[in-house]
Amino acid sequence: MSSVVARAARLLPGRQRGVPAPDYGAVLSALPVPIVLLDPENRFRYVNLAAEQFLGMSAASLAQLRLSDLVPPDNPLFLLIAQVRQTEATIANYEMTLESPRLHKPGITVQASPLPEEPGAVLLVLQDASAARALEGQLAFRSAARSVSGMAAVLAHEVKNPLSGIRGAAQLLEDSVAPADRELAELIRDEADRIRALVDRMEVFSEKPIQRNAVNIHRVLEHVRRLAQSGFAAHVRFQENYDPSLPPVWGNRDQLVQVVLNLVKNAAEAATHDANTHPEIVLSTGFQHGMRIAVSGTSTRMDVPLYVSVRDNGAGIPDDIRPHLFEPFVTSRANGSGLGLALVAKIVGDHGGLIEVDSRPGRTEFRLHLPVVTDEEGDL
Repeated sequence: MSSVVARAARLLPGRQRGVPAPDYGAVLSALPVPIVLLDPENRFRYVNLAAEQFLGMSAASLAQLRLSDLVPPDNPLFLLIAQVRQTEATIANYEMTLESPRLHKPGITVQASPLPEEPGAVLLVLQDASAARALEGQLAFRSAARSVSGMAAVLAHEVKNPLSGIRGAAQLLEDSVAPADRELAELIRDEADRIRALVDRMEVFSEKPIQRNAVNIHRVLEHVRRLAQSGFAAHVRFQENYDPSLPPVWGNRDQLVQVVLNLVKNAAEAATHDANTHPEIVLSTGFQHGMRIAVSGTSTRMDVPLYVSVRDNGAGIPDDIRPHLFEPFVTSRANGSGLGLALVAKIVGDHGGLIEVDSRPGRTEFRLHLPVVTDEEGDL
């Protein structure tokens, strides 16, 4: 790669004599977009830092491999590379999927270019738009959550007050009717309680400012894990991959517990479904540089470098549910209300964060990107 960069440096116009050329290898390594150079036999000649993170392997490991060791030979990516070599022109392909036991990257844009001074070599620029799509979807989910909060306000006023009267009347009837009719009065009271509980659940979508402070995310995860293993996930194996060097999250501890608890409960139900004999949940944390999103309704951009991952080995999310996963009242469970993940999306959005989901049979991962405590907030 150094010879290619050196030749490219000589071809660049406008460089003054006596001024040393910049290190273009360092420039490529600093780019946030994954860049891969393949030789004529599709061996990895060069990868930048972003490509190492994208492919999940170090440059030294990739240097020992061919592209076919990561991606099956029938993948359309090989046809794209062949066309570039044949036409000696730059070709782009959108919405490609790089799928193998080592790799799962759907919705990838690949731009492939030849290098005239290196016959047969192909430069690949890989762009993953999943984060942008997740953010776009989350904004839609947040709008849907606001509609639920408006509905909850109406229900609180128009439904809860009459329900109180109905429940009180049912209690009076229980003491005055014949034993044969008492069961009907109890049914009315129980149903009134159930409707009131549903309205109460919807009221958590109300637009209230959250109280924030520094939160140790690992204590949140440990608290949820203990709750889960002492109850609904008693027969699930937990695995923890934590980065102990992470700074505190800037958030609300109770709300973050609610988010993780909802995700772990869903993961436990998925992992123990369909007679899975080895249900497992993997909790992970890490730091991902360069994750920034815009704060809705403002020109402010927020860094969300800390991520929390909840992964299970269940059957995966059905295809018809996946696009609407965070919308209110959408659920695949017969007894589910469809408000759990909608609430998760709202709380994460209120924190200025982002939630992503990646699901296929045997592996479903929810990943939260959250803000950390800054120097200014640490002084509060």
